[in-house]
Amino acid sequence: MNQSAREVEWGNWLRLAVDGDAAAYDRFLRAVTPYLRSMARKRCNMLGISAGEAEDVVQEVLLAVHLKRATWDTSRPIGPWLSTIVRNKMIDSFRKRGRHISVPIDDVMETLQAEDRRSGLEPADLEKMLAGLRDPQREIVRSISVSGDGIRETAERLKMSEGAVRVALHRALKGLAMLYRSE
Repeated sequence: MNQSAREVEWGNWLRLAVDGDAAAYDRFLRAVTPYLRSMARKRCNMLGISAGEAEDVVQEVLLAVHLKRATWDTSRPIGPWLSTIVRNKMIDSFRKRGRHISVPIDDVMETLQAEDRRSGLEPADLEKMLAGLRDPQREIVRSISVSGDGIRETAERLKMSEGAVRVALHRALKGLAMLYRSE
């Protein structure tokens, strides 16, 4: 695997820094920070995270590099070590955010218009299709899918268990789908 010249230079500076050379450590940090920032911004952009959070990730990475610089295996390339730290800090940032993505409402206002969710079935068509079901199934579909009642409420009214209502509803909807496709 070929290492880039800059990674060799970064590795040399960090080796010197681990041995106590403050000037080498300063050169290392100044040289590596734009690379880390670019990597963090790219990954934030891919995940839909704001550029502001990318800067927070960079600061966390720099702190981790500072605290863990003595753990870097100097016989190994520095690039993968840095990439791993960035990846781990991105994961930490993602976890802290709780996987919530914030989008200003003004940015999506035009796309929020309500869709016309009518199925194309007229009430008479609906009744015709429901007539193709057996009695308990028909009543369950009317109650849950048409009236909007809950499973528990329907089960109590029909004196059935909630599980039986769910099974009957599933079978009824499957039967309605077959009826709908055949017409």
